[in-house]
Amino acid sequence: MSIQRILTSDGSHTLLNQTLNAYYHSVNGALQESQSIYIDLGLKEAIRHYQLSPISAPLTVFEMGFGTGLNALLTWLEAEAAQVPVRYVTVEVHPLAEEQVAGLNYDGLLETHRLLQLHEAEWEQPVQLSPYFTLEKRRTKLQDFETSLQFDAIYYDAFAPSAQPELWEREVFEQLASLLKSNGNLTTYCSKSYVQRNLRAAGFTVEKHPGPKWKREVLRAIL
Repeated sequence: MSIQRILTSDGSHTLLNQTLNAYYHSVNGALQESQSIYIDLGLKEAIRHYQLSPISAPLTVFEMGFGTGLNALLTWLEAEAAQVPVRYVTVEVHPLAEEQVAGLNYDGLLETHRLLQLHEAEWEQPVQLSPYFTLEKRRTKLQDFETSLQFDAIYYDAFAPSAQPELWEREVFEQLASLLKSNGNLTTYCSKSYVQRNLRAAGFTVEKHPGPKWKREVLRAIL
């Protein structure tokens, strides 16, 4: 798998999978995209519901595609800021090599030293990285993923439909709906009409929201 590192418009890195001709994050700003869609639109909404609940169990997040680890890193930071314990579960078929991770500039931009901790955490088991963040990485395809957990939020950050159309079909969204709690949300950068139709067919209520810079709209789907 051939991977190229690219500097995006907000000064953060993304990666290009040259085999699929697909970017891991937006070239218009990787950091702003992740913060806007998955943290501001998805996680913070889940935290709002969580803080109204008497349940003491951790808030649960599922990410489709661990990738660079940027979404996980931002979630860890937000969990600590909100003082809400988060259990973060993610799947990835092709983990990045150590040298690919080392070249990413997220720690520098966010003034942290955590990205390598995320990538070096053991696979196939929960790893507590702080009192507010537990990470579980599973090396499997989404379609083969199984868990007894129900999630408060899902970050749907799969490669674009042009690269992996099978990940944007109704059957996949039905699988994801079965993993969500009532009032749980799924956020994604892809707002194509047929993606909206497939989400609705899977039982979601679809909301359109303004996207980050150069992105007209993104989706939050509520179960």
